[in-house]
Amino acid sequence: MPSRPQTPLARHGRLSHPRPLATAAKFVVAAIAVVAVSSAAVGAVAVYDLSTTVTTGGVKLIGQPVAKAPPGLGAYDGEINVLVAASDSAEGDPAYGKRGEHLNDVTMLLHVSADHQSATVVSFPRDLIIPIASCPNGKGGNYPAQVNKINVALTYGGLPCIVKTVENLTGMTIPFAALTEFQGVVGMSNAVGGVTVCIAKAIHDEQIHFDLEAGQQTLVGQDAVQFLRVRYGVGDGSDLARISNQQSFLSALVRKIKTPEVLGNPVKDYELAKAVVDNTKRSESLSNLTTMVSMALAVKDISFEDVVFVKYPSGYGTAAGQNGVLPSKAAADILFTALRNDQPIALTGGTGEGTTLDPNNPTVTSPTTPATTSAAPTDAATPAPSAVALPSSVNGQTAAQNTCTKGQRAKG
Repeated sequence: MPSRPQTPLARHGRLSHPRPLATAAKFVVAAIAVVAVSSAAVGAVAVYDLSTTVTTGGVKLIGQPVAKAPPGLGAYDGEINVLVAASDSAEGDPAYGKRGEHLNDVTMLLHVSADHQSATVVSFPRDLIIPIASCPNGKGGNYPAQVNKINVALTYGGLPCIVKTVENLTGMTIPFAALTEFQGVVGMSNAVGGVTVCIAKAIHDEQIHFDLEAGQQTLVGQDAVQFLRVRYGVGDGSDLARISNQQSFLSALVRKIKTPEVLGNPVKDYELAKAVVDNTKRSESLSNLTTMVSMALAVKDISFEDVVFVKYPSGYGTAAGQNGVLPSKAAADILFTALRNDQPIALTGGTGEGTTLDPNNPTVTSPTTPATTSAAPTDAATPAPSAVALPSSVNGQTAAQNTCTKGQRAKG
């Protein structure tokens, strides 16, 4: 049996240096931000420039054939499943401090329905204790399967192991994947001219040296990174609270991308596409610009109400000798049965431990998007599928909901 790397220890205490967990925002780059890339907006020069950067030879996923690129620039045909992971090693920017472990502390799954009318983004808590798949070790053998926290999957086989582990957990086939680090957050927020978030109570987190006063705050560059990293200054100080805070940011980003000054602006669309290309390590199936553009065209017209961010159903517990987060199997079965059957979902619970609805402006209406020939064909005689209501114990929000962060003062 091949040698097994030392299992990273669970990390619950406060660290003496900033922890790069906020790369969750980077999910924006590969998943939601892909919305902003359109063949109409990215001109010929931009497409040429990006195509010289997007190359073949990406990461090969376990047990999957390489997805073929679409024959032309049209909306992607059928459902889309993309896994995006963010590593906390800070390899992309030494300013955040490097760590001995190489962990996927952010893991998200984007599912776009086959009719391109709804999108669901599932966030998996980093301390979720689940079976980790047996994955190739790069030396002709395999790391053994184990029960551990999901964020060690990157250590035991890289991006392909994260994908295989999530496939086993959810029963979904995931042909597309991307791994990212820090600088995409900076590039993304800069490209759209900043992301405006609502702060219900001021955030003062001395651990990462981040302060944000109450009210509407527009975040650009490093401030966006810090906002996504902050944990002890949000809600109850848990990683689950941080997930809801990140979902609030992602929802605001989706809304910003859909504004007239961003969507359809050739300069901003190119910058968004460039941020995706420059700051992600992608699967072979995403090493093609045509594929990325086709996926963007498939999702760009989904309404805010039909973009749902949901935390994987779970609760605190102990397993495999570790304290962490355990799957709530009944609720998870409802969620993933719906997604496997390509049914939209409806939230009935709260927004999460770290956020609350904005009392002054709780919902936002999607802008009217002109019809395009690239939109997925629909049959007027076929009614839209009914949404599956998730249990009230499952937290999340839609992009149509304005949420505010519950800040707090946290000492370092």
